[in-house]
Amino acid sequence: MFKAILIDKNDDGQQVSVQTLDESRLPDGDVTVRVDCSTLNYKDALAITGKGPVVRQFPMVPGIDLAGTVESSTAEAYQPGDAVLLNGWGVGEKHWGGLAEKARLDSRWLIPQPAAFTARQAMAIGTAGYTAMLSVMALERQGVTPEQGEVLVTGANGGVGSYAIALLSRLGYRVVASTGRLEEADYLKGLGAQEVIDRAELSEPGRPLAKERWAAAIDSVGSHTLANVLAGTRYGGTVAACGLAQGMDLPSSVAPFILRGVTLAGIDSVMRPYADRVEAWRRLGELLAPEQLDAITRTISLEEAIDTAGELLAGRVRGRVVVDMAR
Repeated sequence: MFKAILIDKNDDGQQVSVQTLDESRLPDGDVTVRVDCSTLNYKDALAITGKGPVVRQFPMVPGIDLAGTVESSTAEAYQPGDAVLLNGWGVGEKHWGGLAEKARLDSRWLIPQPAAFTARQAMAIGTAGYTAMLSVMALERQGVTPEQGEVLVTGANGGVGSYAIALLSRLGYRVVASTGRLEEADYLKGLGAQEVIDRAELSEPGRPLAKERWAAAIDSVGSHTLANVLAGTRYGGTVAACGLAQGMDLPSSVAPFILRGVTLAGIDSVMRPYADRVEAWRRLGELLAPEQLDAITRTISLEEAIDTAGELLAGRVRGRVVVDMAR
């Protein structure tokens, strides 16, 4: 038996609760993992509250991230006792996920847990920090260097934004953080932001081209914000797009691309090849210090996750939330 958050749906709507389930209910997979820690991401909050069409089938255990220990395996790559990590791959959407004490998974979705991190630290990073690292790597591949100028980070108080600031600062970039919570400016500067601006500067409809302001950007917001980010990017700059907190639309024009040679790099963190995942986590181990993880993270129990999901969507959660199964 194991505890899990279970989402179900009937004619009366969606129901969410923490339940004790028999292991026989776990889905198919060649590796069974005892989950040590998971996280609460924006996507998980949408699934739990039912405010977004995240869950593809019911009943569903949410949780797009997990870190744990292999209990049993028929896959050659993993043996009982191995510490493993998972981000994405439709887990928590169409396959039971990490907000549970146990998970049964396809071994191809896993990577070894990096030696640099404990399970809690790996989940403090989670998909948010992993996505931020993929975004930074995309800027590097396009030749963006600290000498070229400022890098803008939108959605700065969220998990992706927080880690993007910390990583860019560690690499020597001058970071401008855009946020709707200016009262958190000290927090953002503590992560390494040199300047904090109000998201209102970017969130409304703007012009196809604006004054050239930043050499590059990491955007987790989308919609009008991403359009304005592109419009304000310097000649030859790069924007890594990795989120849609404001919306999926992109009310922009081709002007930034054909008049300024701006590159828009799309960041997928769900189905990356194994080599990309391992490299991103290797870089995270090199660049992030444990004290940074503590500053960005709060830890809760599985029972607290349902209420915390509502807080996250309401914008009352800063940084990252780790769900510790031992609490």
